[in-house]
Amino acid sequence: MKRIISSLIAVLIFICGISVHAENNNAGTAKLETEAKACILIEASTGEVLYEDNPDEQLPIASVTKIMTMLLIMEQIEAGTLSFDTMIPVSENAMSYGGSTMFLEAGEQLSVNDMLKGIAVASANDGCVAMAEYIAGGESAFVDMMNKRASELGMKNTHFMNTNGLDEDNHYSSARDVSIMSRELMKHEKITEYTSIWTDSLRDGKFELANTNKLIRFYTGANGLKTGSTSKALCCLSAAAKRDDMQLIAVVLGAPTSVKRFESARNLLDYGFANYGIKKLASKGEEVSREDIAKGDKDSFSAVIDEDITELVKKSDNAECEKQIEIDRDITAPIHAGDRVGTIRFMRGDTEIDSAAIVSAEDVEKEGIKAIMVKFMHMIIGG
Repeated sequence: MKRIISSLIAVLIFICGISVHAENNNAGTAKLETEAKACILIEASTGEVLYEDNPDEQLPIASVTKIMTMLLIMEQIEAGTLSFDTMIPVSENAMSYGGSTMFLEAGEQLSVNDMLKGIAVASANDGCVAMAEYIAGGESAFVDMMNKRASELGMKNTHFMNTNGLDEDNHYSSARDVSIMSRELMKHEKITEYTSIWTDSLRDGKFELANTNKLIRFYTGANGLKTGSTSKALCCLSAAAKRDDMQLIAVVLGAPTSVKRFESARNLLDYGFANYGIKKLASKGEEVSREDIAKGDKDSFSAVIDEDITELVKKSDNAECEKQIEIDRDITAPIHAGDRVGTIRFMRGDTEIDSAAIVSAEDVEKEGIKAIMVKFMHMIIGG
């Protein structure tokens, strides 16, 4: 009996310890229902953390690893060293990988487009290796690229040993680091054309694909990102969803079952959408003022905001922000459309929320001799 009571006390202490830890990380926020070793919820445009629980523990992440693999593929495409139509040859080594696969055959060639479908939708281990061999000459060299990129992104609790997340010593990440690489991948907007696929096919319909991320079908706004599960990592997920211009990313690591990882991610996303929103403060091209210009073929020009400015706000917070406009003095021609002429700041009290450049919306050339003479004559006649 004493042994049973001791065990119950130990369990209660453990549960209380988890609750205290979560509350310390989320001041003023009740603990959410997440059955996982670690989780985090961020808003993608700002990177702001909306909720976290044990976000920095180093944990195995299974196929969530493929987020970094896809990021490097997308960056190669952006750099112009790869295209979606590039044909990728399949080696004996790539074909040999088991687990989740797209059943590649040695000697076969598939386009990057099809490889991305296989990786994003079917979590293809063999596809990751084939892409790694093409980009870096071998998986080991590609893994070096993955670790270098992780370091550049400030992922302090991550080390990769392979491209696909199969269990291996010294292969780990953290919920926070997964959110960082997830956010970076989603800057490549085309990736959601792959991560939001529910079903598709390859090889002229001969191979069917079904997304391992069930939220894609059953959660409003879901557009990514990657599942993962192994005996060591348990069930993991980086879940992305967008509603009303707000893109959220919820990371769940070490959930006991697949059902629990999706429930946990859904609870995180529900919390984010219920309590936060994106407020547009200014639009790119919005005119701030017309400004005088000296020695130009025009007397003034349109000064506009150079980019969209948005703010992540709590829906319960109705506080307005103040605009502070700073225009450079003594603006003299010539200037060209896009030239910076000042700064706009958005303030709430003494806190700067965001700022943007103010630029000219038009060209103003230096006035010619003829224009100068006309002005001179007007001055004489007027005098």
